[in-house]
Amino acid sequence: MTRRPGRAGAGRNPRRAVAGALAAVVAACGGAGPSARPTVGSAGPAASLPTATPDIPGLSGEGGRGTPSASPSPSPSALPLAGKIIGIDPGHNGGNFTDPAAIGRLIWNGTGWETCDTTGTTTDGGYTEAQFNFNVARYLQADLRQDGAQVVLTRTSNDGVGPCVNRRAEIINAARANVAVDIHADGGPPSGRGFTVLEPVADGPNDRVIAASRRFGADVRQAMLAGTTMPESDYTGVDGIMPRDDLAGLNLTTVPKVLIECGNMRNATDAALLVTARFQRQVAAALTAAIVRFLG
Repeated sequence: MTRRPGRAGAGRNPRRAVAGALAAVVAACGGAGPSARPTVGSAGPAASLPTATPDIPGLSGEGGRGTPSASPSPSPSALPLAGKIIGIDPGHNGGNFTDPAAIGRLIWNGTGWETCDTTGTTTDGGYTEAQFNFNVARYLQADLRQDGAQVVLTRTSNDGVGPCVNRRAEIINAARANVAVDIHADGGPPSGRGFTVLEPVADGPNDRVIAASRRFGADVRQAMLAGTTMPESDYTGVDGIMPRDDLAGLNLTTVPKVLIECGNMRNATDAALLVTARFQRQVAAALTAAIVRFLG
């Protein structure tokens, strides 16, 4: 969940389904299904992916395209994201609940002051947004590596505190990522459903990437509609898109970036999807398709 003004805070082969549907939905808008991925529990705060590891080429090559029975793997230069650097910011952190003083200190977000971070939201059943964000990020990391990308994560576990939101932007900027995505889930009104893509508003540091970020946001929106069962938000934004000028991750970015609220954790229908590994993989596959299209 991201702060708003005035408050603190797949079916089989999902990537192929995303790519195929995108081609039909958007005349100008891509996949092979995900390779072996970490196992995620379907519900509960304890569900987690294995401990994150450094971005070593070939880590996710078990199964899928990497098995002896599969067709020969393409050369690295033939992969759609070869030579690209992708930034992923899984919002919040699982340990934020334990250190309110650390995450409550104020930082400058480019246009105003906001807290270092927040705990994020939860479903009514207690499944945390931090866990959802991290799971999707790890699935996305595996998909992107399979397509040849180097991946930069702002956190590599779900049991720490922070880093602050301005530091997260610095990590991705310093890596000179070709594109980046901040992964969140919302804590909206219980009656509201759907995902929202948040796009930056020009404020100085991000001026040069506004147009590219909007183009990437459109790709993410189309990929989410084509590749997941989550509809556009019916309670915020317009057609699944919302400009935001109060978030450090978007205000301070020097690379094309959007933030996605993948659904509303306070809505029972959305929550039933968000806690499942199947939906988390769908989101990762949709984001991968959007990134391949944006950089392709």
